[in-house]
Amino acid sequence: MQLTAPGQLPRHQERPDPSIHPQETLVITAIVEFKLPQPISLAQAKETFLSTAPKYRGMPGLIRKYYFLSEDGSKAGGIYLWSSREDADRIYTEEWKAFVRGKYGTDPSLTFVGCPVVVDNLADEIISDT
Repeated sequence: MQLTAPGQLPRHQERPDPSIHPQETLVITAIVEFKLPQPISLAQAKETFLSTAPKYRGMPGLIRKYYFLSEDGSKAGGIYLWSSREDADRIYTEEWKAFVRGKYGTDPSLTFVGCPVVVDNLADEIISDT
């Protein structure tokens, strides 16, 4: 990984104009959250998260997934970065909701937000839709 010198901005990658290239869409973040029936420890959460993580490896359109647990252990979920809303919509089905319900004992809430700019310090880049 190449880091920029102090005072320099990392390279900026512009995505093609969606009106010119309709297949290019805004990067989408999905926030999935659920209140757990009873609080769990970080160790319990990690064990459960690791048991489901392989399901998401190599998933078409999924750029990155973060699992999270609230500080008090009462809420858990995932933050997903998708290359398009269409990719995300293929996953969040009734079958997926049933899987979450079976695994965590509660129904998930799902919120979509568009991400016009993403700063990725590991890749040393800024990604933008325009």
